[in-house]
Amino acid sequence: MTTSTLAAGFLLTDEKDASRYTLMRDGQLVSVLDYRDDGHTIALTRAFTIPTFRGHGYAGVVVEGAVADIEERGDRKVDAVCWYVSDWFQAHPEHSALLRSR
Repeated sequence: MTTSTLAAGFLLTDEKDASRYTLMRDGQLVSVLDYRDDGHTIALTRAFTIPTFRGHGYAGVVVEGAVADIEERGDRKVDAVCWYVSDWFQAHPEHSALLRSR
C-alpha cells in the first residue's frame, strides 16, 4: 500500500491488494479508482465517488493523483478504460504520453 498526502485533508492510497486507489478527505472515503495492472499497462477501469460527496470534483482528484503516481513510477502505460478517465486525459493533454497506444 502506497499513501501520499495531497491538498489539505486529502490522502491518496494505492491499495495494491484491492487494485484500487482511494481518496480520503478528513478520514472519510470520498472516491475510488479501480484498476488492472498486467505489469506493463495499468487499465484504469472505474472512477467512483460516494454519492453524498458527488459534485465536488473528487473523481478528478483521485484520477490526477493516480496519474501522478503512475508517472512517477515511470514503468507503466495507462489504458483509459473508464469514460471519466478518458475524458480526464482529453482535458489534460500534457499527460497523453502516458497513454498506451492502440
